[in-house]
Amino acid sequence: MQQSITIQANDKGQFSLEKPHELNKLNPKELLLYSTALCAGMTTLAIAEKERVKPLKLEIKMSGELDTEKVEGRSKFESFHIAYNVECKHIDEQSKVSHAIQLANDKYCGGLAMLRKIAPVSHAISIVSIEVEA
Repeated sequence: MQQSITIQANDKGQFSLEKPHELNKLNPKELLLYSTALCAGMTTLAIAEKERVKPLKLEIKMSGELDTEKVEGRSKFESFHIAYNVECKHIDEQSKVSHAIQLANDKYCGGLAMLRKIAPVSHAISIVSIEVEA
């Protein structure tokens, strides 16, 4: 069974959980996914800020495959996947945002590092720009 959550950053860099999920109704497995996505998102935005770039949109979908057909106390994750969907204003910002995501994903996000000790973690990055030239 797959569990997944999606978060999105607002223009102030604060993240919110996308519908139909509500934070106070997440099960423990979803809370683990939520906290990891939040860690990855906050880390990505902090690195991007140091690179002097601010994405117009940052959406992160975190999912995990459980070893049972329904969520149970004994359910264990067999794998994880994190997908970053980003929108930038200019095409020249794409490489900086991609670099920030790679650093957060591979080096600086402690949540992802912890999950890697449990099961494999794959990732995907999708970045689009709304303007071609700066």
